[in-house]
Amino acid sequence: MGQDKKPEDVKGLFDKISPEGVKNIIVISSGKGGVGKSTVAANLAVAMARNGFSTALVDADIFGPSIPRMFGVEDVIPEVTAFGDREVIFPVIKYGVKIISIGFFTNRNQSVIWRGPMAGKALTQLLEQTDWGEIDYMFIDFPPGTSDIQLTAVQKLNLKGAVIVTTPQEISLNDARKAASMFRNPDLNVPIIGVIENMSWFTPEKHPDEIYYVFGKGGGLRLAKEFDTVLLGQIPLLLDLGQAAEEGKTVFSLNNKNIIEAFEKIAGAIANG
Repeated sequence: MGQDKKPEDVKGLFDKISPEGVKNIIVISSGKGGVGKSTVAANLAVAMARNGFSTALVDADIFGPSIPRMFGVEDVIPEVTAFGDREVIFPVIKYGVKIISIGFFTNRNQSVIWRGPMAGKALTQLLEQTDWGEIDYMFIDFPPGTSDIQLTAVQKLNLKGAVIVTTPQEISLNDARKAASMFRNPDLNVPIIGVIENMSWFTPEKHPDEIYYVFGKGGGLRLAKEFDTVLLGQIPLLLDLGQAAEEGKTVFSLNNKNIIEAFEKIAGAIANG
């Protein structure tokens, strides 16, 4: 106990990996669950693809992958081909997005019981062994919190930056601050591209002129100012969005101009940033 690790024990721990053909890697993060981060990540990736960018989405939530269900591909098994002594994974493609998730390789009715370093290694393998082709934007959907998975990705990938997802309420902002602070740590120093405020307001379908700020107002902008970054956009609360995600559909299948425009605006802000 208390002994330092030998050099061979940490060899390669912080070596950078660069997925071949991937130009920009952006992580989507939040400090807590329940803010709609994965829904935002999924629809943002689709919005980028709809705007002509070759796009990939990596589900980094090893213990609770949700992206396969949101894309309606839970029962799909990615093709894996051996090239010599190396196995290559081919991502699942839906809505123009190349998707990879540990959920494709595990039984969704059983929990994954791994220690943190094993989860980090699994994420690294998914990134390194997948044949991505040419990708303009790769989004990595982080699990909530600041665990080994986040640290592995931040330390081993050359990131363009991070996007923080929050709701306007203070309890969500407090946790989002922790996520943002991790990226600002001098040892990590990942640029924060901006903040996305989800569930910003609610407008009843039958009363389109009414706006209700269910979770408060202005939280996303305050967080952006605190970390000297920008508010990329505000996404309204839409009851149909949760049902669409359950059915493997995107916001672009819904007849709601406001939410479609919100994702288009955010995608444009990231592409032009």
